[in-house]
Amino acid sequence: MTDITIQDLAKAFMDHSGDVKEGFELLKAKAAEVGARLDDMEQKAARGGGPAGDVQTKSLGQQYIDQEGLKTFAETGRNGQKFDWETKATITTSITDAAGSAGAGIQAFRDPTITPLVQRRPVVRDLLPVIQMSGGSVEIVRMKSRTNGAAPVAEGAAKPESDMQLELDTVPARVIAHWMKASRQVLSDLPQLSGLIDTELLDGLALAEEAQLLNGSGTGQNLEGLIPAATGYAAPINITDATMLDTVQLALLQSALAEHPANGVIMHPADWARITMLKDADGNYIMGQPGTTVAQRLWGLPVITTQAMEVDKFLVGDFRSAATLYDRWSARVETGYVNDDFTRNLVTVLAEERLAQAIKQPKALTYGDFGNVT
Repeated sequence: MTDITIQDLAKAFMDHSGDVKEGFELLKAKAAEVGARLDDMEQKAARGGGPAGDVQTKSLGQQYIDQEGLKTFAETGRNGQKFDWETKATITTSITDAAGSAGAGIQAFRDPTITPLVQRRPVVRDLLPVIQMSGGSVEIVRMKSRTNGAAPVAEGAAKPESDMQLELDTVPARVIAHWMKASRQVLSDLPQLSGLIDTELLDGLALAEEAQLLNGSGTGQNLEGLIPAATGYAAPINITDATMLDTVQLALLQSALAEHPANGVIMHPADWARITMLKDADGNYIMGQPGTTVAQRLWGLPVITTQAMEVDKFLVGDFRSAATLYDRWSARVETGYVNDDFTRNLVTVLAEERLAQAIKQPKALTYGDFGNVT
């Protein structure tokens, strides 16, 4: 047996230490390379955690290098051994199908307020006289024609005769209505919904009413509208290159010549916007500079804008003389059971009104076209 001297042991130990040190340096280099790759992957992947300023977490590569067992393994490891390291998933608010995703268990706060869609405000009803009626129709007496024979008369001469013809017109009341269906449970559990349904139904009635007051054909179940009964616009005097402002003034003149001086003008909001943007030859706004408030008036009269009016059209009128609105049923909301609602825990919410519109002076209304849309 060969004797092993102390010098041989010392040399062997030094050789082993050198191998371990070299292996450790190689392992550190490999770990740094792996860490850099993991960092790059993390930057490309979606990050968990909160906004900038929150607590920062170490990258997977940095976590691997910082493991205490790695340094021990590098100093004492032998060939054939390996270093195991298990990562734990960080619990985040993510809702993806992955370890650590806890977002599905977090309940979002819900604002109990229901935000409705915006409804435009009807305006035509405000222009008309309104009378509460009884019965299912209203009778109006209208002067159909007249003959004015008034003239100077000589002493002892026969006086001239005048004449008139009256006609009786019957205008039926029409119903405007719509409804929604809801469960009794949801109305009990969500009290705001009941008020929202009532508001939506009433607003819907008002918009349908406005369309009928302006455009109703008078046939079937339609009201007699202002526009179908109006006199068509025909410029009383000739104006070269008439602007929209000129057209409105000429329509006012037409009404005045018909012995019905107008008290308002109805047009689409787009046409009012077009008027406010009219400029003179020097590029100055005629109605007022953009930084000022432009009064919604033309030639001293209020301009009423509504989307129930067709774009590029206008209606000039003495509205209080032209027509009268008769309310038989004021707009109302009723709740009840229809068919099998009771056994299904449902309710039907109905909104309706019953009214009539009588056109008394068609010549008090002048309807025309601005001529901007072909």
